[in-house]
Amino acid sequence: MEKRLGALYVAAEFLRRLDVAAIVDGLCPGGSSAHVTHGQVIEALVANRLTSPAPLFRVGDWARPWAVEEVFGISPELLNDDRLARALDAIARRLDQLAGTVGARVIAEFGIDVSRMHWDMTSMSVHGAYPEQDQDPHFPVIGYGHPKDRRTDLKQAGLVSRPAPTAASPVQARVFGGGASEASQVIGAMNDLRSMAGEQKFLMVADSKLVSYANVTTSSPRRPAAGTTRPARRSRSGPASSPPSAVSPPSCAGRSPTATPACPVWLGTSTRTPWMPSRR
Repeated sequence: MEKRLGALYVAAEFLRRLDVAAIVDGLCPGGSSAHVTHGQVIEALVANRLTSPAPLFRVGDWARPWAVEEVFGISPELLNDDRLARALDAIARRLDQLAGTVGARVIAEFGIDVSRMHWDMTSMSVHGAYPEQDQDPHFPVIGYGHPKDRRTDLKQAGLVSRPAPTAASPVQARVFGGGASEASQVIGAMNDLRSMAGEQKFLMVADSKLVSYANVTTSSPRRPAAGTTRPARRSRSGPASSPPSAVSPPSCAGRSPTATPACPVWLGTSTRTPWMPSRR
């Protein structure tokens, strides 16, 4: 009987080098009663996402014509939606720790330079009602927000990731509710990263959504902070307008450019975007 191989061996090799199944089983034990552990199920689900994504109730159908049993040693009958859901439920409360542990393994295994990281946020729009009263308050709540795909008619969840520029793999990822702002997630995410890796010196590259006075002063309370902005985005009429000289909000008119909590410096752009407060 012929079966499709595709990229299964490549996915399996990477998963084994990263020891994903063992990491999942170490943090989320108790999934071996159905002849397959949570870690094995998650590896198969990752392989499905990477080769031919399917809804949970069709992952078993995907596994039959593919060489999943030969590569991963898992019978397709064991990959039913109930078993997949139980594995996902098991890792849900340890997701941040799992992502951080696998991320650390990626860094060690492939020698990724993490002296510079990029802060990036995206949104995931979903179809369905998702009433708030039916959602678990211990997890991010799916709701309306400001979606990246501009589908304001759909509810969403948000995802912040911090990939190293030399690799596609994020060092850490954090899911938050659909109605939460990106700026409000910075301090919590940085505390998670510090608890995972300790205090480290690195350069973080981000857009203006990262910056608020609270975020900057919390992240760097004892040293000068400086920043810059990218050129102003293009206007509807065509080319970007020339950035003016430093522009301050009206409440700061006539004050020294040195920032205070009540008067951060606004570096001039045509979009009047506040950036990092300058400390001298």
